[in-house]
Amino acid sequence: MRILLVKTSSLGDVIHNLPVISDLHRAFPEARIDWCVEEKFADIVRLHPAIDDVIAVAVRRWRKTLARRATWREIGEFRRRLRRTPYDAIIDTQGLLKSGLITSQALGRRYGYAAEAAREPLAARFYDETFVIPRNVHAVERNRWLAGAALDYAIDLPVDYGIAAPVVALPWLAGERHALLFTGTSRDDKLWDEANWIIVAQALVARGLTPVLPAGSARERARAARIAAAAPGALVAPALGLFDLAGLSGRARLAVGVDTGLVHLATALRVPTIALYAASDPARTGVYGSGFFRNLGARGCAPRVDQVLQLLPAALQE
Repeated sequence: MRILLVKTSSLGDVIHNLPVISDLHRAFPEARIDWCVEEKFADIVRLHPAIDDVIAVAVRRWRKTLARRATWREIGEFRRRLRRTPYDAIIDTQGLLKSGLITSQALGRRYGYAAEAAREPLAARFYDETFVIPRNVHAVERNRWLAGAALDYAIDLPVDYGIAAPVVALPWLAGERHALLFTGTSRDDKLWDEANWIIVAQALVARGLTPVLPAGSARERARAARIAAAAPGALVAPALGLFDLAGLSGRARLAVGVDTGLVHLATALRVPTIALYAASDPARTGVYGSGFFRNLGARGCAPRVDQVLQLLPAALQE
């Protein structure tokens, strides 16, 4: 059996789809499983040992360069690659118009959410068979239930992301006791107050841990630098790709972060995780897995710093 999963973005959504691979591999041990995903997230998908092939797509990049001939050549090559392999099942767990269009280009029977269950109802037009999956459950379970319904197998085991942290060189990080503080996110309404981060960083230093602050954009790096400067012993990580971030995360004693894909990566790697929500609903898209994890806050109600501090002993198993 040959199966194609379509879940292109974003990072958190991609991570929430990893348990589907584990479920499929348990149900069909001989199956070959491919995944179509945005190029920047391909390294995370490749961490799962049951993945046979990753088909990278670049919708985000192509949208910015549609006037260029080279972009259309890339799109044509992507379509040819997608159609190179006939599949027994193509499962779109994203339920968006863009993922539906991608699914329609692959060869094989196509499965996805029914219009009333999809994030964008028009996506359902591209599937041969659709399913009404409840929208009031966590995204991880929605993905698992859809794949189980499509290929008629039971979802009766705990969530298993199936990935392990890669071994990467981190010469800039001394010692083995570090905690990750993910302070940056794509939306300002998801941020947590810098004063709170400083208190948490100082508390971690007092416990003998090195707070490490990964940051991407210049704005995020400036924010991380201000927090680290106010908590002597904290470090701003150098610029890192996702593969290296996965390696860094896997070695952490703890991760604390706002609503960003990197906190979901930490949870998938079984790192004790405290996730902070201020503008979204953690019941459906919060961190979720096995081991220690907590979601704090809610839409319009950011968590207090004392709530985080109270969780540190349990998270660190002190």
